[in-house]
Amino acid sequence: MTRSLALAVLLALGACSTTGGTHPEASLFDPAIDASQSFAAARERSAVSGKPLLAVLGANWCHDSRALAGWLETPRFRQLVADSFELIFIDVGHPQTGDGRNLEIARGFGIDGLASTPALLIVAPDGTLLNPDSATRWGNAGSRSEDAIFAELARHARSPLG
Repeated sequence: MTRSLALAVLLALGACSTTGGTHPEASLFDPAIDASQSFAAARERSAVSGKPLLAVLGANWCHDSRALAGWLETPRFRQLVADSFELIFIDVGHPQTGDGRNLEIARGFGIDGLASTPALLIVAPDGTLLNPDSATRWGNAGSRSEDAIFAELARHARSPLG
């Protein structure tokens, strides 16, 4: 009886673990990279190019982080990003369980904790966070449509030096 109940519970939980649709995935969050140095270099590129910095704070274990990274790797998004942003991926580990890393980057913009991953910081060349209301609301990126993600990024897109 106990085994049957346990099996039924496991099957039910498995049915609940959908990702909300199909999406590309990419594992671009490298824990070995010096995130502070990489972030500083990306901010410098942003200041020189005049393009906002698009910083994706996520982890390879997280399907929503992999989904957002995957969309950014598609031709449609690559063109928008290349024309309008300086892009960087920052590995943040498991901030939800207290095992986060590189969280000082988010704290630098007034974000004290990440309840979910990924987070998406869109930073103007002058260092202003352009999306303070939505930066930490990307924990459902795997369930968002391609068009919804594209529209959000396009809203913040800037041309180089202008």
